[in-house]
Amino acid sequence: MTAPLLSLVVVVYDMPEQAARTLHTLSARYQRGVAENDYEIVVVENASPRLLGEERARAAGGNVRYFLRDTDERSPVFAVNFGANQARGATLGVLVDGARLLTPGVVRLALLVGRAAPGAVLSVPGYHLGSELQQKSVDSGYDLATESALLQRIRFPEDGYRLFEIACFSGSCAAGFFLPYAESNCVVVPRRLFEELGGYDEGFVRAGGGYSNLDFYRRVLERDDVTLFVTPGEGTFHQLHGGITTGGTRGKEREDLMASFVEEYRAVRGVPYEVPKRRGMLLGEIPESARRFVVESAEKWAARS
Repeated sequence: MTAPLLSLVVVVYDMPEQAARTLHTLSARYQRGVAENDYEIVVVENASPRLLGEERARAAGGNVRYFLRDTDERSPVFAVNFGANQARGATLGVLVDGARLLTPGVVRLALLVGRAAPGAVLSVPGYHLGSELQQKSVDSGYDLATESALLQRIRFPEDGYRLFEIACFSGSCAAGFFLPYAESNCVVVPRRLFEELGGYDEGFVRAGGGYSNLDFYRRVLERDDVTLFVTPGEGTFHQLHGGITTGGTRGKEREDLMASFVEEYRAVRGVPYEVPKRRGMLLGEIPESARRFVVESAEKWAARS
């Protein structure tokens, strides 16, 4: 088979319903202005009692490749690197959390950036479904039924841009589009760059990967040969699934967990974590539904001036 231009690696663990929706939003039936043979979706599922499975994964399209790993690893970094090794595209996108719904223009922009320049990187901002961060909203009664009702209200997946209507910025992207933010849950890089960086650092072994995604994003942006593009009109939207940092742990247990992530980062890198300093060039169209996030981003930018 002819190699696709773009490979998207999606890591899945114990989230079959959420992952199935994520894969639909990556499909050529949902994404606009692309064809299946432009890209491939590499699904890497770590074994759990609740499997997505190959049949359900491949239902998203003929460009899906599925791999099941029988492992007791608690961190997704190994699955990311495994998926990257299977990928055939010259451009590589990583979704370390398979519970993220995407807007319909992400793949088109990823393909565009892949052709733009040797060091072009695409950073898609992250959001949480609901009116506040899910690690907070679960304490107020936000649950799967609440989220399902929100998705029904916007008639998802008829128009994926309506996801902006029922979401808030994720904590790591709270600075908005015009200031540096901490990570992307859909980051697209040249495969060459991924390999030169050694992929995701397998020193991050804590459950959920700790700061591994933030670490990879920071290391990408520290490169002088990278041109960063940010998509104010596209996003990834976190679905509730009992994720370890987004509602799966609470109170003192969550505080201790986050402290352990901080210490693990310091042990791996030898320095405390800091948000990257780099800002990106804005790319893509902005739908009406995302306007309030543009306003919020501008207000935060003005407050820093």
